[in-house]
Amino acid sequence: MARTKKEYLFVDGYNIINQWSYYKDISRNIENSRNKLIELLVEYQAYRGIKVIVVFDAHLVKGSIEKKEIIAGVEIIYTKEHETADSYIEKQLDKIGRYENVQVATSDSAIQQIVISRGGTRVSAQEMLLELENAKKDIRTKYEKTRQKGTNIDQVLGPETLKKLEKLRRNI
Repeated sequence: MARTKKEYLFVDGYNIINQWSYYKDISRNIENSRNKLIELLVEYQAYRGIKVIVVFDAHLVKGSIEKKEIIAGVEIIYTKEHETADSYIEKQLDKIGRYENVQVATSDSAIQQIVISRGGTRVSAQEMLLELENAKKDIRTKYEKTRQKGTNIDQVLGPETLKKLEKLRRNI
């Protein structure tokens, strides 16, 4: 029996933030931009059911070591000193690119070529933005439909249980 490939989305965090005018406008505070991107990716991961890993460069930070944290299932990586997000993603592609379904979100053309050569697919910053916006709209639409319907007992209970409840109601 063939094993189902796991889906991964690697996001070059600062590359995406720098490509999206939306992030440049929310604040000049890079931490706010990181948090907003992570928030969108948490929703996206939950909606799509894929593993999201967002990588932020810390290669120019003296003495930095690789740091990893998980926020609502999304893996956030801060690279070590002298390691770029591109090189981190490239190493991960070497490990899993031919065995799993891997997408990489970046507008860096050099890493896009590497992604394709290692068996992954690339998503530009603009394509990623559209994908995140569409997922957010779909989530909102599903939520609104559920909220409008309300929760009726016949939506929760099966027909047999409803019949039993009706018999009990009549006997009381």
